[in-house]
Amino acid sequence: NIMDTEALHVALQQSFSPDASLRLPAEQTIKNLKQIPGAIKMLLEIATEKQVQFEIRQAAAIQMKNLCRECWTERYAFMSAHNESGQQQIILSEDDKDFVRMNLVGSLLSEPEKSIQGLMAETLHSIAIHDFPDNWPTLLPTLLQSIALSNDSSQALRVHNSLLALRKVCKRYEFKPREHRGPLNEIVAQSFPLLLPLARRLCDPGENSVEAAMMLKQILKIFWSSTQFYLPGDSYGNSITPCLSNPHAMQPWFDVLHFSLAKPLPEEIQPHSVDERNSWPWWKVKKWAAQIMARLFSRYGIASYAEDEAKDFANFFSQNVAPQFLGPVCDTLNLRPTGQFCTDRVVHLCLTFVDLAIELAPTYKMLKPHMDFLLYQVCFPTVCLTSDDIDLFENDPHEFVHRQNSPLADFYDPRMSAITLITNVVKHRGKDVIPRLLAFLQENLNRYMIATNELKNPVEKDGTFLILGSLSEVLFRKKPYVTEVEGLLISSVFPEFGSPVGFLRSRACWMVQRFSSVKWTDDGTHLKTLLEMVLRALSDPALPVQIEASKALRFLIDADVAHQTLIPVLPKVLEEYFRIMNEIGNDEVVTALQVIIDKFGDHIEPHATALVSQLTAAFKTYCDAGDDDDDAAMAAAQCLECISTVLKGICERPEIYKTLEPHLLPVTHQILSKDGDFIEYLENALDIITFLTYFPSDISNELWEIFPMIYLAFDQWAFDYLNLMVPPLENFISKAPQVFMSKTTIMDNKTVSYADLIVSIVTKTLQEDRASPAEARKAVSLFMSLLLNCKGMLDNYLTMINDQIISKLAQQASEENPATRISLLVVIAAAFYYNPLLELAELEKRGVTQQVFAQWLSDAEKMDKWFPRKITVIALCSILQLPSMSLPQTVGNMIPQIVSTITSTTSKIEKDVDQEIEEDKFDADDTGDYDDYVEGDEDFEGFDEDQDVHSTTDDAYIDALKNFSGTDDVAKFLMGDAWIDDDDDDDEFNTPLDDIETVVLYRDTLKAAFEREPTLYRQVQQALTKETLSVCQQLFAVADSLPTKE
Repeated sequence: NIMDTEALHVALQQSFSPDASLRLPAEQTIKNLKQIPGAIKMLLEIATEKQVQFEIRQAAAIQMKNLCRECWTERYAFMSAHNESGQQQIILSEDDKDFVRMNLVGSLLSEPEKSIQGLMAETLHSIAIHDFPDNWPTLLPTLLQSIALSNDSSQALRVHNSLLALRKVCKRYEFKPREHRGPLNEIVAQSFPLLLPLARRLCDPGENSVEAAMMLKQILKIFWSSTQFYLPGDSYGNSITPCLSNPHAMQPWFDVLHFSLAKPLPEEIQPHSVDERNSWPWWKVKKWAAQIMARLFSRYGIASYAEDEAKDFANFFSQNVAPQFLGPVCDTLNLRPTGQFCTDRVVHLCLTFVDLAIELAPTYKMLKPHMDFLLYQVCFPTVCLTSDDIDLFENDPHEFVHRQNSPLADFYDPRMSAITLITNVVKHRGKDVIPRLLAFLQENLNRYMIATNELKNPVEKDGTFLILGSLSEVLFRKKPYVTEVEGLLISSVFPEFGSPVGFLRSRACWMVQRFSSVKWTDDGTHLKTLLEMVLRALSDPALPVQIEASKALRFLIDADVAHQTLIPVLPKVLEEYFRIMNEIGNDEVVTALQVIIDKFGDHIEPHATALVSQLTAAFKTYCDAGDDDDDAAMAAAQCLECISTVLKGICERPEIYKTLEPHLLPVTHQILSKDGDFIEYLENALDIITFLTYFPSDISNELWEIFPMIYLAFDQWAFDYLNLMVPPLENFISKAPQVFMSKTTIMDNKTVSYADLIVSIVTKTLQEDRASPAEARKAVSLFMSLLLNCKGMLDNYLTMINDQIISKLAQQASEENPATRISLLVVIAAAFYYNPLLELAELEKRGVTQQVFAQWLSDAEKMDKWFPRKITVIALCSILQLPSMSLPQTVGNMIPQIVSTITSTTSKIEKDVDQEIEEDKFDADDTGDYDDYVEGDEDFEGFDEDQDVHSTTDDAYIDALKNFSGTDDVAKFLMGDAWIDDDDDDDEFNTPLDDIETVVLYRDTLKAAFEREPTLYRQVQQALTKETLSVCQQLFAVADSLPTKE
């Protein structure tokens, strides 16, 4: 394929054509650009040429970015075996790469159009990930050379674009661990001496140009990327000048941050509209300054939490820098109270800074005299609804609900940061603020109560409720206030259920959620009244009220009066929930429905089919909403959770499951049949399949068809979900072993048995490098399930099973943690249970009998769970039930050790049984009354102004982090992998072995062996220790005392 620049220009131009006959071929040409030599050069030339139409330049820049991202270096697919195209990946030639590296920076530095600047900068970033610094040594010098021209005003564009590019290079290392940040330290050493004087000049009070703001914003973003997680130059003490981990070297940068946030922005130089101001570069500068201040404070504000190598810096920061920052932060927060403009984002970040400053003694002392200003002039107006909020409530309720429930609100909404600040001030410095704050809030409520309708201020009351509700945990923790809650609800909240103001009705329902644990002192009338008001609110004309009412009901259903009120109207309540769910996707609404279904399980049975039908319909509706609707996606998952709750509620009526299958199977098909498109719902689908395969007496033909779909999901796109797949797969095996062994499916035009698919799952997991030990253990449990359930049907599979297990066992022989080894030995034990003679033959033909038994008897002492112990006893007993002449000599010689092992292991099983009986007695006798216990010290009124805020939980967390040696350890700690896996919990594991009484089997096996071969077993008896013989006699006595099973 050959193309010249002019032809490419025409193709890009025609890709915008409304004429499909021109547009479609052009789009195909562009799609195939990666196969055309030199295409990347032509794209860069077109994107750079200022005479070309802007849209075409932009299209060329987009294609150039995509081509560099896809074809710069070889990319490895997560599961390369299922690469859709199957074609060899196309990589740009070295000649093309050299051309881009030589010309891209020059093109970017001279580019005036913002969108093309951004595309070229992203292209540079994607190349730098692979080539900087080793294969692109000229990049940094070229950028610094342009930045050095900052005193020449004619070079402003090149300086800005150089800063933009430098930020992209720094961003490459932003999240890297310290040991991989060497190039960033070098960048800082070379660039910061140039950036600092430029930043100082740009934040001068007299410099108000937009160009200056854009440059300063980029410098602050470079500083952010260079300091967000570690201070440059502090990687293992290898300081590089300028040593920013030296506090005094940092001071000039702290001054830049201070002046950037403190810089006055006169009204006359600001844009007119709020939207324009929000995107105005000078407000972006203030945002980045406040964000860096808050980040530095969170990392270094309290020295005791800082890493050891940063202790000196943290002490300097807390004593000198944090108080220095506090001035411009508070001045910025004073803008709105004095009638001036400030963006929401800047208010949010400044409140976040103050929230941190509350915890540090030096900054709290400075804030303490100004707490009234912060609480009543800054925070309270911030939490109140704006006119835009009210307009949204009334005219776009769906968007109002979306914003109120957005999980991202904590990261940008000043209302949330104001609430966080208020609750933390009350929590940490309560004695200084609680009395005045509660008096202020009570005064608001009193003023509203006595005002005439036209003078009532519903916005003020809503804000008051929001603060009181957010403080509910604190109020419940302190006796003087907890007794006032009932009166607050009756006098101030109850009346708002009938308010003409929609957002107050909504807030009343929200208050119910916050104060639902109040102790009512009357005969139940108040709670009954509240329930009835919430039930009416489910049908409120305003959607936000319905949402809050549906969330509130779940908090009121524990009391007896709730049962009496709700059960007669339960069908109507369920109908209202589904109506609301059809109106809008909200996961908390579905969660509330789930709680109600769980609570009224005994009464759900008649409604089970209707519930599941409605939930599956809602799930499909939410799925159809598209990838962009996060609320719908979360609600869809919650629908499936809710279905699981219904299925759990009817487990004692397994015949009902059959009537639900027609509704549920299409959903599970939808989730399993796509190429991972619905992977976020796979866990829920597997839960549903587990219910359907466990509780009914048999498995329908339609349900059997799900089995190969689970296999294909595992094989192609859901390998990491193996742990969740094993329970339903084991149900398929155990529910109808003969049917299972007869089942086949067609794959790649071949007939494959279901048993073959199980072998494939286990084999693939054991041979896959990325499989965790926990996943390996879960996989081999499928072999165990086969062996225990399919007696006499697996002779042809025994060799394959042993091939995998013996090979993995050899790899595990020297592992210090025996967990995986024990799981493999359990499978060998299951094989002995299946057929001891066949299993002995498998070990013998491999010549590993001696090694396997030695390992088994050794690891038996390390087994601490009942199932490995039990199956070990059963398997070893199956060997002792064979005549000694049929045993290999190596096993015959080990009979004394085998008897000793089954004796000690059976003894441990019996001791566990006795301990469980004692624990059950203790639980039955334990009648302690915890009703009045409230966590936390009710007398604790906060820290003194001379104290930093601290908590034992935080201290323990920091100490734990410090004990880890490297990034891998910390990752394991954060992900929860630093502790023993909980995957081997076998408390609810059901197998055909459950009916075997271990101690009786032990007694009968040894008695039969003595009777069969008395001479041999007298010799065995003589080889046992006195302790073992004594335990043996005790176990015989236990077995004799048990009732005989018919």
